[in-house]
Amino acid sequence: MNHPQGFSLSRRGLIRTGVGASLAVLGLGAGAQAASADVTATKRFDLSEPSYDLFRSKDTHGARVQQSFAFDWENKFLFVATKRSGSEESDGDLCINKMDFDGNFISYMHLDGFGHGVAFAALPSGSGTELWIECAANTKGFGTALAPITYKANTTLGSPAAVAAYQPIAGATEYTCSVDPVHRRMIVRYHTSGGKRIAVYPLSAFETRNFGTPLVDFKQPTISGTAQGYALYGSYMYYLTGDAYPGDGTPTGDGNTYITSVDIDTGTVKQGPVLTKAGSTLHHREPEGLAVYRTDAGEARLFIGFATGLEGDRRSSIFYKNALV
Repeated sequence: MNHPQGFSLSRRGLIRTGVGASLAVLGLGAGAQAASADVTATKRFDLSEPSYDLFRSKDTHGARVQQSFAFDWENKFLFVATKRSGSEESDGDLCINKMDFDGNFISYMHLDGFGHGVAFAALPSGSGTELWIECAANTKGFGTALAPITYKANTTLGSPAAVAAYQPIAGATEYTCSVDPVHRRMIVRYHTSGGKRIAVYPLSAFETRNFGTPLVDFKQPTISGTAQGYALYGSYMYYLTGDAYPGDGTPTGDGNTYITSVDIDTGTVKQGPVLTKAGSTLHHREPEGLAVYRTDAGEARLFIGFATGLEGDRRSSIFYKNALV
């Protein structure tokens, strides 16, 4: 098995974060509610405003549905995670597709045994990209740690063991993450015996691999529907739910894709769930992934992904909202 570059293969690489001790002292274990620190209130995306196209029905390396996507905001690339063709759901095998902002496929990287791909981050690293993504998939195909992976075109990488990667939350059994490039923060969604929880860190914690105490840590509020992705912008988390069109995937009605915003200072719902009709005429149309990006002109955007197209030839379609209130 090949090991990703950039992190230790010893247990020391995990323990040196010191996160378990700091969380235990502060009482931020599985049963804690919101624990706010320096998260200043920001504007939020108005989910009731219209959505706009980034692109529709773009081809990826594999034939299966996308799971999520992330922007390298400095090198101007988009990375789309799809399920690996020929792999079972429980295998945790992913294909990372590198694309331009028009949706044109550039290259791929296969990640074996990493996880489900609900969310990940693409951090600029010079002229390259470092992907922070779940790894060490469990028997259900969900990652049990987070790993920084240098993207290398047209290669295959085996997952590191959980102890060779990072587990910043004491007692958590599953992890995913997503980056807010505007406010330079990383949001982590993790699983405990008490259910799903949310932690937010300064991005520097991931850049230095020294996590410390999160800025906030709270139990995810109850939001109905099938979870399909999340993102962070300032003091608000955005949560995507919904399913593909039933039957053969022919467009029917408005679908059931909803977005909800959550105030991370209080851990409570701010707006929604709000129905989105973005791409409503597309075949299949399964909501898959949220991400935040700010254009060179300074416009913040909340991007919404969908797996679209026919069985055996799924495509990527991505839209965005840009109204802040």
